[in-house]
Amino acid sequence: MAERVSRQQRPAAAAGQPGLDKPIYTISVASEILETHPRTLMMYENMSLVVPQRTATNRRRYSQRDIFKLQTIQNLTRNHGVNLTGVRYVLSLMKLLHDHGVQPPDGLRDIDVSQLEA
Repeated sequence: MAERVSRQQRPAAAAGQPGLDKPIYTISVASEILETHPRTLMMYENMSLVVPQRTATNRRRYSQRDIFKLQTIQNLTRNHGVNLTGVRYVLSLMKLLHDHGVQPPDGLRDIDVSQLEA
């Protein structure tokens, strides 16, 4: 079984690419990418669904991995009718299935958790 690799142990990104975990997006840019209100992202953070990194001046910065997770949350809530409490459980279960090589149920095959951390 493959060992989990922490953020610090991951190999460096390709030249010119910031990598999945580099906190580069402000809350306003992230909300624009996701076509949602910044308060929605704050609510997700309050529920610990996605916790962005903070700058020295306490500003939120989202990584590409955070954006992927937020898009997955939107897919579950908008297309599958899952509430936010359910999202936490679905993501956890989908990640476990993925990590153990088990195919997800037919209705959730469009959910990609391969880029998400547990």
